[in-house]
Amino acid sequence: MNTLPDYPLLNQINSPADVRKLNKAQLKPLAKELREYLTHTVSISGGHFSAGLGTVELTVALHYVFDTPSDQLVWDVGHQAYPHKILTGRKERMTTIRTRGGVSAFPSRAESEYDAFGVGHSSTSISAALGMAIASELKGEDKQMVAIIGDGSITGGMAYEAMNHAGAIDANLLVILNDNDMSISPPVGAMNNYLTKILSSKFYSSMREESKKALSKMPSVWELARRTEEHMKGMIVPGTLFEELGFNYIGPIDGHDLDMLVPTLENLKAISGPRFLHIVTKKGKGYPPAEKDPLAYHGVPAFDPSKDSLPKSAPSPHPTYTEVFGNWLCDMAAQDERLLGITPAMREGSGLVKFSEQYPKRYFDVAIAEQHAVTLAAGQACQGAKPVVATKSGCPVCIGQGRFSGS
Repeated sequence: MNTLPDYPLLNQINSPADVRKLNKAQLKPLAKELREYLTHTVSISGGHFSAGLGTVELTVALHYVFDTPSDQLVWDVGHQAYPHKILTGRKERMTTIRTRGGVSAFPSRAESEYDAFGVGHSSTSISAALGMAIASELKGEDKQMVAIIGDGSITGGMAYEAMNHAGAIDANLLVILNDNDMSISPPVGAMNNYLTKILSSKFYSSMREESKKALSKMPSVWELARRTEEHMKGMIVPGTLFEELGFNYIGPIDGHDLDMLVPTLENLKAISGPRFLHIVTKKGKGYPPAEKDPLAYHGVPAFDPSKDSLPKSAPSPHPTYTEVFGNWLCDMAAQDERLLGITPAMREGSGLVKFSEQYPKRYFDVAIAEQHAVTLAAGQACQGAKPVVATKSGCPVCIGQGRFSGS
C-alpha cells in the first residue's frame, strides 16, 4: 500500500471497518482529508467531480453508522460515489478512472463487494434497494438497505413507483434524498433540527407503532391522530408527499453537518419500516470554483486545482453530431410550425439548447421520464403535431415504441 503523506487519517482507511474504528471527533478531519484527496485525484484523472464533493460527509457518516458491506448502499446514477470508492479500498487507484483496466467511473458489482448495485442511469436506486430488502427479509437476514438518490433523479417516475410499493408492504428500507440544488426546500433552522431528533428516535417510532395498533380498532380516532401528526409535521417539514406514500419522513437537515448526520442515521438504523431522510448539500462543496459553477465542474478533464478555471480544449473545425442535429431541428422547425422538441432532462446533451431558445413554446423538458416523453410525443402526434424526442441512446429503457435521436 502506498502512503499518502498529506492524509494521515485517510492512510488508516483501507475499508469501511477502519472508518468505524475512529471516534466521532475524528470524522470531521477525515471528511476534510477525503475532500482534499478527491480534488487531488480528479485533477489528475478527470471525472465526475462536483457531485462527489457534495457527498463527502454523507459518505463518511454512512460507512461509520452502517455495517457495510453486510448493510448495503445503493447510489443512484453513481456520479456522487467517488468518495465511497475512496473509503472502500480503491483510494490508490482513483487516478486510473477513465483508463483501460482502471477504476470504473460508476459503482460496479464486479469491482467491489461494497458496490451493491451497478448503476449509470438515474431513478433506479429505490427499486433496487427495495428488491434487495425484500429478498434479504425472505432469507431471514437482518440487513439494512439504503438508497441514496438526488433531487434530479427523484423526478423520475420509477422512484415514486418504488416508494409506493415500499410503503404498501411496509418494507424495511431507508431512502436518503440528497437535495444538492435546494430545489425542494432548504433546512428551516433550530426547530427543524430539534424535531428531527425527536421524530427519528426509537422511542418516538415505538410509541407511534403501539398507538397505531391500539387505535386500529377505532378507525376514526386513528385517522384523526394520523392527520394531526401529519399536519404538525407539515407545518415545519415538507414531507407530506413521502408520508402519504407510507414513509416516515425526517428532515431536511444539513448534509454537511456530521454532528447532525451521524446521530440521525443511528436513530434511523434502530427503527424499521420505510424511512425517508432528506438532507440538503451543496454541490461542489469545499472547492470554490465548483461551488460557484457546479454544472461546469460536474464532469471535468484533468485540471490544475490551484487555478479558478478549467482548461479549454481547442475548438474542433468540425461540428459535433449533436450540433448538426440541433441546427437541423431548428431549420425544420422554421419551415413547419407543427414540429415540437421533447427531451427528458437532456437539453445540453441532446442538442436542444438552440431549439429551446428559439422555440420555447414548442420545447418540452419532461425531467427524467423517458416513458412519459415518448408517450407524450405519441399523444401530440395523434393531434397532428410532429414531435421529436431527443435523448441519450443509452437512456430509453422499456419505453416501447418511439422515435428518438441517440447522441
